[in-house]
Amino acid sequence: MIRVAENRDPEVTLAQIAKDFGVHVGTLDKWMRQSRIDAGEQPGQTSSDSAELRELRKRNRLLEQEVEVLRRATAYLSQAHLPGKGSTRS
Repeated sequence: MIRVAENRDPEVTLAQIAKDFGVHVGTLDKWMRQSRIDAGEQPGQTSSDSAELRELRKRNRLLEQEVEVLRRATAYLSQAHLPGKGSTRS
């Protein structure tokens, strides 16, 4: 659809192409802009960079959760080994 829009006749509007394909003209415009960014014709964040950033943020959230679990486990275990406070040793 993007290629059709990019290679359209001058008298054919983006609105007509969007209507023919059943999408909003704003959506088609956004896709065309992203296509130009991905092709290096326009500055901006490429689709692959966006996907990588999403994955890295997801991984970061997971690592932050793991750190929090370890922090809580460390605090719990350090309290369990204090004399007179929950220790099972004699």
